Parts: sequence; C-alpha cells; structure tokens
Amino acid sequence: MLLASLVEPSFGLIFWMTLSFLVVLFILAKFAWKPILNGLKEREASIADALNEAKKAREENAAMMAKNEDLMREAREERELLLKEARDIRDREIAGAKAKAKAEGDALLARAREEIRNEKNAAITEMKNQVAELSILVAERILKEKLGDAAAQKALVDKVISEADLRKS
Repeated sequence: MLLASLVEPSFGLIFWMTLSFLVVLFILAKFAWKPILNGLKEREASIADALNEAKKAREENAAMMAKNEDLMREAREERELLLKEARDIRDREIAGAKAKAKAEGDALLARAREEIRNEKNAAITEMKNQVAELSILVAERILKEKLGDAAAQKALVDKVISEADLRKS
C-alpha cells in the first residue's frame, strides 16, 4: 500500500509540489535568473568581442602578408638590379682589362718589331762594312799582284790621269 500511494498522485501532493515549484521558480527568477542571464549576456558579448578581435586580427594578418609580399617583391627587384649592375661592372672591367692588355700587347709587339728592324739594319750595316773591308782587301791583293813592278804602276797612273783629264773637259 505504501508503494501504491507513491505511485498514485493525490491532490495534496500535486498542490504542494506545484506550490514548491512556483516558490523555487519565483526565488530563482528573482535572485538567480537575472545574474545568470546577465552572465550569459556578458559571455555572449565577450565571445562576440573575441570574434570581432579575431576577424580584425585576420584582416591585419592578411594586410601584413600583402605588405610582406610587396616587400619581398621589392627586395627581389632590388637584388636583380644589384646583380645586373654587378654584371655590368664586371663586363666593363673585363672589357677594360682586355683593351689594356691588347694595347700593351700591341705596344710590346711594336717595340719588338722596332728592335728587330734595328737589329736587322745593324746586321746589314755590319755586313756591308765586312763586305767593304773584304773588297778593299781583295782589291789590295789584286793590285799588289798586278802592280808589283814599276812599269805596271806607271802605266796605271798614266791611264788614271788621262781619264781624269777627259772628265774635266
């Protein structure tokens, strides 16, 4: 029976349970619901603020990424410009060195040619001197043989004088 009375609700039990529920509901509404709802509203506002901050941070991050990309592009362009200038300077230096080496080579070649020409002229002059000395030596020996006696010498002197007279007239 006890078990049966718990299973069957009576009017008194329902009344007091309803009254207890309403009292608890009133107390909760008066003292607990407002702070709970205020806490929920504050939490909702803080979540909304956090979402707005996150959105702002994403936008700032995207702006920074774009700015970084621009900086990287500018750095690449500047690097390419510096490399081009370095290549140009290197090419100018190489061309200058080649021109200088060519000029020095040409000057050295010209000096060598001049020295060769001078040596050649000196050798030719030396040879001419030797040929002249040999000619004089040969002529002297020939004259000594032919003009070994006094009659041949007198005949030669007479011939030279007659030819000199002919040239004067």
